[in-house]
Amino acid sequence: MIRAAGCVLWRRSPSGAGIELAVIHRPKHGDWSLPKGKLEPGEESRHAAVREVLEETGMTCAPGPELPTARYEVAGRAKEVRYWAAEATGGTFRPNREVDELLWLSPGAARSRLTYDKDRDLVAAFLTTTGPAH
Repeated sequence: MIRAAGCVLWRRSPSGAGIELAVIHRPKHGDWSLPKGKLEPGEESRHAAVREVLEETGMTCAPGPELPTARYEVAGRAKEVRYWAAEATGGTFRPNREVDELLWLSPGAARSRLTYDKDRDLVAAFLTTTGPAH
């Protein structure tokens, strides 16, 4: 089993109109997704989620509620990815070897941009979990 963790990373919109979600482009896969990555040996999932957000987006974050776990197969191996809602608390994005672009989008625009249904489902779960304030 491949174990991974990630976040639906959000911030309050600079315009004051609701929130924005971070969507990343991974050139290796040619996809738009949410920040996530594999756990290191002995690493706890929540810690890995925060670490992966920092590595892929340059952003620090404060994890909140846990979101549904995604389970799927990659090259014939089972993969499990635990996710958290996480508010961005600082940092600056710089393109890196894994991620060449980060967009801050409204939840609706983020769902439209994401490549995978499982990521779109996570945005819906995030909106349900975090309530009408977001």
